[in-house]
Amino acid sequence: MLQKKVCMLGSFSVGKSSLVRRFVESIFSEEYHTSIGVKVDKKVVKAEGRDVTLMLWDIHGEDVFQKVQMSYLRGMSGYLLVADGTRRQTLEDALALATRVTEMMGKVPAGLVLNKCDLTAQWELEPDCESKLAAAGWRVFRSSAKTGESVEQVFSELTLAMLKQ
Repeated sequence: MLQKKVCMLGSFSVGKSSLVRRFVESIFSEEYHTSIGVKVDKKVVKAEGRDVTLMLWDIHGEDVFQKVQMSYLRGMSGYLLVADGTRRQTLEDALALATRVTEMMGKVPAGLVLNKCDLTAQWELEPDCESKLAAAGWRVFRSSAKTGESVEQVFSELTLAMLKQ
């Protein structure tokens, strides 16, 4: 069976763990639990007629006090960069993190997830933000771990991109 390592990257409290939990267990919880270090989950998906085991590395959030340990990224096949649409700074921080990841790992399949689209009325992102990100080469998704919107699509499209790698 084919196995792919996917890293979940972004700031604290953007919804990385919630996206993984929604994808793996179809569950959402309002309780917030800070990830410490890394938590690994797995899910078998079908892609291009094959079973693919996704090893989902939910890496602690990055902030001014704690940076993502680049050693966690070794062997990854792709990553999802997650930002909280209600906090603009998380997008800026995510893009800075992506630059560091690319410098260290080179170009690997990735997606940029603008999470919490169930709270769009509270978003701090400009209306043309997504088109600018797409023009910069990002595959951009609007998702909600709470409602499940686009969660399957995010992981499905990343899996297909990793298989083409």
